Amino acid sequence: MNKVILYGNLTRDPELKTLPGGGQVATFSVATNRRVKKDEQWVDVPEFHNVVVFGRQAETSAQYLKKGSSALIEGRMQTRSWETPEKGKQYRTEVVAERVQFGSRSGGGGSPSSSAPSRDDHEQPAPKEDAIDYPQEDINPDDIPF
Repeated sequence: MNKVILYGNLTRDPELKTLPGGGQVATFSVATNRRVKKDEQWVDVPEFHNVVVFGRQAETSAQYLKKGSSALIEGRMQTRSWETPEKGKQYRTEVVAERVQFGSRSGGGGSPSSSAPSRDDHEQPAPKEDAIDYPQEDINPDDIPF
């Protein structure tokens, strides 16, 4: 089973692109915290996740989410690979979102309160991987809002 559920804060504004077939794709990254015990104290260890969302949810995510906003993401993990002359074989692991719920409007905390339409509301299959022009950037720690 390949199922992912994340709740965290966006580390950058969503980037919305139009695919050659006319569909929409939005990409953004989300930071989550994991609590670990270190030297008898609990500390938060951040984890960073790249997220890709398609169709109507891509449009609403780009419209309503921004850096620092909290969101609940449900989807699946996917790892892609490609070749570049400079760096050779490259890999990127990301969450392909099937559902995005927006957190509090003030950003950074609170519980999810409003929701984008689920994929069932606007059934649109994900386009073929080679039809998507994904951004090549990785998460920059300087862009993290906390």
